[in-house]
Amino acid sequence: MSGSTFGRFLRLTTYGESHGEAIGGILDGFPSNFEINFEELQTFVDKRKPGQSKLVTQRKESDTIQVLSGVFEGKSLGTPIAFMVPNEDAKSKDYSNNKDVYRPSHADLNYQQKYGIRDHRGGGRSSARETVARVIAGGIAKQFLESEGIFIQAFVDQIGSIRLEKKDKLDFLYNESSIEASLVRCPEPQTSSLMEELVLKTKKDGDSIGGAIFCRIKGVPFGLGEPVFDKLHAKLGQALFSINAVKGVEFGSGFSGIEMLGSQHNDLFVEGGKTESNNSGGIIGGISNSMPIDFRVAFKPVATIAKPQQTINSELKEDTIQGKGRHDACVVPRAVPIVEAMAALTILDFYLMYKIYK
Repeated sequence: MSGSTFGRFLRLTTYGESHGEAIGGILDGFPSNFEINFEELQTFVDKRKPGQSKLVTQRKESDTIQVLSGVFEGKSLGTPIAFMVPNEDAKSKDYSNNKDVYRPSHADLNYQQKYGIRDHRGGGRSSARETVARVIAGGIAKQFLESEGIFIQAFVDQIGSIRLEKKDKLDFLYNESSIEASLVRCPEPQTSSLMEELVLKTKKDGDSIGGAIFCRIKGVPFGLGEPVFDKLHAKLGQALFSINAVKGVEFGSGFSGIEMLGSQHNDLFVEGGKTESNNSGGIIGGISNSMPIDFRVAFKPVATIAKPQQTINSELKEDTIQGKGRHDACVVPRAVPIVEAMAALTILDFYLMYKIYK
């Protein structure tokens, strides 16, 4: 299986299956002599882990980071940073009913048809459990970027039809504590409460629901990104679309720009090179323009639900299936650090290239 490595100058390779011994990764190309705050890194990783609230899957994983190489006395060596987290609470018997039937909207049938074999326990390699490795690597990248004055912040701005409309006031309205005070990671209390109620009702009904995450990257200098095929938003889009359940990504005005005239959409320049508006989302011509990079990521409803569903079995004949085990009714709150991590890995990859060729 190819496709497990991401990046050009900064490369992350992940490994492991949902119910295997461990999930891990190798981060190659990370700068040397950088002091990694592992307490801060573990806190960041804990935002993704299961069992953190009544709204998410109750699988109990500590996700304790074990660094195997590339770090000495707390500082990066410039050599590959290898790490892993053991799988501590995999209950494979919960997936025994998946062995000979395929879950609708999961990768089960695709894996079987493509590889002739699959790990039916939790989806194996296709499980979102793999993303813990991305969050570890992305958390390290995020710390380095912050040391360079580049900051990434994401939060949930929509679940189902409930949407937060104040994202343009992110800089002075929202902070880390207000996001983390919400079980759904929406910083506005009233909207958060409505979202929580919706997720709980959906969970009680044995169903699932989707949502969206808004992210802003501040402090990005002019010049990140390359013309034509390596546009910054193209690579960010690739990174974000690689996250499980992502079905849409928009930058700046996104799809709402369809309804605008050019005279309304154009970001007019002001003295110093900034722009009055930011409909371009901080990227023009595929290159960062020093304005905040704003984007939204849309997540579909989780495919595994407790309701009976029509499907097919290993003989490709019609069958039925009903989800068992521990699953999220809405994956979006736990995806916030994953979005930040993939953004951090992409921005640092381009930033390292920028520093080399500047």
